Amino acid sequence: MSKFRNAIRLDGATAARESGLGEAIVAGAGGTVSADAQAAFERALELDSGNPKARFFLATAQAQEGRVADAAVAWQAMLADIPADSPWRGAVEQVLTEAAEHVATAPPESAQPSPSQQDIDAVAEMTPTDRNAMIETMVVGLDRRLREYPQDREGWRRLVRSYIALDRAADAREALGRGVRSLRR
Repeated sequence: MSKFRNAIRLDGATAARESGLGEAIVAGAGGTVSADAQAAFERALELDSGNPKARFFLATAQAQEGRVADAAVAWQAMLADIPADSPWRGAVEQVLTEAAEHVATAPPESAQPSPSQQDIDAVAEMTPTDRNAMIETMVVGLDRRLREYPQDREGWRRLVRSYIALDRAADAREALGRGVRSLRR
């Protein structure tokens, strides 16, 4: 990671350096496309709108956020744009197959109710300390529920995304591992 950061700092940003940085961040996070990695990939696309690495990983981020159909659209567009001999073709075809399987077998959206405007207003009025405590309590509750009912695919996604949002990469990796093991059973 520092290799790419230093190259960007010393020699300037290029699409290859920014996408390399993003890929290094993803590798360091155990495959999770974090906000920091997304920012690097977005900078790469600003420099070269066709950069395949950036396009691939930004679509991967959408899939990790539970937006698999959106990711599939992005991968399909990428597949249409890259040359037949591109080293990215096999990876894109593989994730498109996995995305199609996921969409075909995904259960309907969970029946969790959306927060009311009153709930949203109440959270907005909380102090940052109280809001963080509430979020931590919700994440702990979700984690506890998944330990009891581990077959909730969307619950695992929410838990991993929550840990990432809380900047707790180690917890996100651990939850991702538990989720994968639970869903393989």
